Amino acid sequence: MTLWHIVILAVIQGAAELLPVSSSAHVIAAARLMGIRDTASPQFTLMLVMLHTGTMFAVIVYFWKAWKRAFFSSSVSFYAFATRVIVATAVTGVIGFGLKIAIEKYMRHSHPGLEKAEIEELFKHLDLLAASLAAVGVLILISGLKSYRQRDRGTITIGDSLAIGAVQGLCLPFRGFSRSGATISVGLLRGVARIRLEEFSFALAVVLTPPIVLREALRLVHHHGETSAAPVGVHGFLPSILGMCFSFIAGLVALKILSRILEKGQWWVFGVYCLAAAGGVYWMYTHGY
Repeated sequence: MTLWHIVILAVIQGAAELLPVSSSAHVIAAARLMGIRDTASPQFTLMLVMLHTGTMFAVIVYFWKAWKRAFFSSSVSFYAFATRVIVATAVTGVIGFGLKIAIEKYMRHSHPGLEKAEIEELFKHLDLLAASLAAVGVLILISGLKSYRQRDRGTITIGDSLAIGAVQGLCLPFRGFSRSGATISVGLLRGVARIRLEEFSFALAVVLTPPIVLREALRLVHHHGETSAAPVGVHGFLPSILGMCFSFIAGLVALKILSRILEKGQWWVFGVYCLAAAGGVYWMYTHGY
């Protein structure tokens, strides 16, 4: 990848991260349009995670005051918040890790000659990406239309955390099934206020990102060790680090602009967009991208 490739992908990630439209799907589709074919390689998947890391830091900077008011105003509110984050993250880990094992086992069974079955191989399949975008689009449409007819509550219960953590676990192996779109939609269906869900969903992202970054970094080191006698150097991580910096800047700009759009409460619009994006990605699939 050239520097311009990294800048373009970082800007796309930063612009799409706040919206429930799957920033990963947009980055993968853009990479394929630019001729980057191996979107399952350790170098690319690490950069994809590091782009999320850049926007994670942007989210921390942007939401810090709101989090202090909502979750850190007292020991009671912090305990309630921490408990719900831990519950949701634990459920995500169980479901996400279970899906990883099941999918990789299926891949080995259905392709006996496959040298290595890794869940990242799914990132190559634009048809699966399109289906995931369509699925989250339908979920956003349903939750958005239903939220107009209900009175939202401003608290997140343990039951909400279990449901949100479960759907977040489903998002992990399927790029295109927007994490923020799915988690906020499930919360809306359960009657939680959108602003509280937005704060909680991004807090979960902050907790989830570091272990995923570590996993992808170890995967890159392991892959490099299998293909080269020399240890991986700083140059192996440089594209990811550069991408993280650019996505942080783009994320800050996007958060300031796009949060105003979200305040209007037109959640269902993003469902329509995801369905349209699914059609575009499927067109790419049928045309050999």
